[in-house]
Amino acid sequence: MEIFFTTLSQMGYLFSLIALGFLLAKLKAIPENSSTVLAKLENNLFIPALVLGTFIGNFTVDKIKSYLPSLAVSLVITVVMIPVAMLFSKLCSKDSYVRNYYVYGFTFSNFGFMGNAVVMAVFPAIFPEYLVYCLPMWAFIYMWGVPTLLIPSEGEKKGVAERLKAFVNPMFVSIFVGMALGILFDHFSISLPSFAADVIDVCGSCMSPVAMLLTGITVAKMDFKKTFSDIGIYLSSVLRLVVFPVVTIFVFSLLDFVPETAVICAVCASSMPLGLNTIVVPSAYGKDTSISTGMALVSHTLSCITIPMMFLLMEKVL
Repeated sequence: MEIFFTTLSQMGYLFSLIALGFLLAKLKAIPENSSTVLAKLENNLFIPALVLGTFIGNFTVDKIKSYLPSLAVSLVITVVMIPVAMLFSKLCSKDSYVRNYYVYGFTFSNFGFMGNAVVMAVFPAIFPEYLVYCLPMWAFIYMWGVPTLLIPSEGEKKGVAERLKAFVNPMFVSIFVGMALGILFDHFSISLPSFAADVIDVCGSCMSPVAMLLTGITVAKMDFKKTFSDIGIYLSSVLRLVVFPVVTIFVFSLLDFVPETAVICAVCASSMPLGLNTIVVPSAYGKDTSISTGMALVSHTLSCITIPMMFLLMEKVL
């Protein structure tokens, strides 16, 4: 039961920050563009710093081979989840564009903001491997998820070359720079100057609290009456938070050859709530995001209980 209470405590901490962000936005104690500013800080500074520091300190030649099973597991799960998500999305909505929200949410959980925060706190030893595990999912998001599912068809479609340009972003650059520096520093037994390491460490430590505040601020903009009348929101939350992770746990209980760390990464990613991209991207195109915002609010609230339960189940079954 220790993992249950450890995770529950961490979820209480994260949800408290979400609630603070929500209250600040509702009370208009922060500027209207706060979510935009925080999102840019997260994507351009805090997440890259966290990723850079993690890979510099933990990525070595010896560890590259040990991370390969996680990459393979992530790739297989993502490919399998796409048709599964398309199938279950039909149960949640008849509207073709709204179904895209569900397809995206079922395929990609909030493995980034929420996943990073939870894994870093509960399973810190495997956090570098978790970042590697997430790489195939990020690739599918940039190449297929966002441009195909979330950008309206009447908008300008991106070609392959333009989609590939999406990979040239602070997070992906920091991953490969961190990998290169990690191998280099390990080989020559050198390290960053202490002031540079401190800057990276402090900026990286801001990722979790700022991400949760941003979640609360984003959710505060929703239309509650319109949102909570849609049954698809509740169905999608149950599927995302309970059904998918339970299936993941029991499938891996039958696959003894998969390394334990890869399994933990898979369970962690599958247990996270529905993500925020289904709010951020469509809203930029003037689309109604009340459904996707409701998905985020309900799933993030319920995840405070379901994530500890899934981790406890994983501990008992695997």
